[in-house]
Amino acid sequence: MLGASKGGAIMPAASAIRAVVVDDQLTMRTLIRSHLREIGFVNVGEASDGVDGLRVAKEEKPHLVLTDYNMPNLDGLGLLKALRADEATRSTAVFLLTGRADKELVQRAAQLGVNNYLVKPFSAAVLKSKIEEVFGKLS
Repeated sequence: MLGASKGGAIMPAASAIRAVVVDDQLTMRTLIRSHLREIGFVNVGEASDGVDGLRVAKEEKPHLVLTDYNMPNLDGLGLLKALRADEATRSTAVFLLTGRADKELVQRAAQLGVNNYLVKPFSAAVLKSKIEEVFGKLS
């Protein structure tokens, strides 16, 4: 169970959600990890591209993968497709991070089963709101 019950409703604790940040830019990974810590996440892994992200996701079995779209070796859509194709990671929540609000990209990601997306840069408050859209109110 991810969280404590509050007034009958189960509220997931951010500290119980395992996350992996996949971005080829160290500064972005650091910033996103910092935002996640600010929200209350304590278990946050990272990877520098989609190939490494897929390996880390299979090993760590996170509840949430935040992946950049534009990366070498395997982009965010390729990673999303690979996560959805694998029984072990099929139900992992995946958020696509992109530098531009591209309707076509968002539609392709939706067709592949993305759970949410964020346009960079974003604040910790925006990230929390997007996470709560998928996981429910964080306690």
